[in-house]
Amino acid sequence: MTGEFSPDWLALREPADADARDSGLLRELPTGITVIRDLGCGTGSMGRWLAPRLPMPQHWIMTDRDPALLQLAADGMPPQVTVSTHLRDVTDLTVEDLAGADLVTCSALLDVLTAAEVEGLVAVCAEARVNALFTLSVTGEVRLVPEDPLDREVEAAFNEHQRRKTGGRRLLGPDAPAFAVSAFEKAGARVVTGESAWRLGPARPDLTAEWLRGWTGAAAEQSPELPVADYLQRRLAAVPHASVGHQDVLAIFI
Repeated sequence: MTGEFSPDWLALREPADADARDSGLLRELPTGITVIRDLGCGTGSMGRWLAPRLPMPQHWIMTDRDPALLQLAADGMPPQVTVSTHLRDVTDLTVEDLAGADLVTCSALLDVLTAAEVEGLVAVCAEARVNALFTLSVTGEVRLVPEDPLDREVEAAFNEHQRRKTGGRRLLGPDAPAFAVSAFEKAGARVVTGESAWRLGPARPDLTAEWLRGWTGAAAEQSPELPVADYLQRRLAAVPHASVGHQDVLAIFI
């Protein structure tokens, strides 16, 4: 894979992300949203998707720990919005950071965080009374057509890999959406969820192939005994249709 947060990978996945997000959740948002803080913004794909769907004026605060990605995000936002950047790891977010914000957003972030880190984000949003729209968290459910006898074993190995301990941190992986829902509800938010599965296949051959390489690579790392190389070769020889499960979570405090 080109790198989980590399500009090339983020650009490759952006159209699938845009098609997958549940725009129906936006009807649940309160009026008067003008200041949005985007966490782990990457190249800004969440902002490019959401900004045209909200009333103007808007000010976006793009937040990321990578200065190169921050610059790409600021440069790529729609011209009708104003943008500022904040070089910050999202796990260090404070209540003061959310002063004046009406909405906190993120995309494809929760599953690479730990339980404590998600609880920290939820606590900050709850104390600041700022609504949150967290999209495209991996659920671990993958359906491929046509099926292969090894599909479920690869899926299980990948999901365990996503729950791995790395650098002293135990990642939530596919447990992240349900964990976030529970944490927000305990904090007093009204929570609405939406399914946001990727739809991959021959119509998106480059993304499908790159996703397959990453999916099987993680599975092989977790379970080296699986015959993943032959499986990947079969799958790349005839690109399957794929549904890759994600979930969007909207938490409303006000």
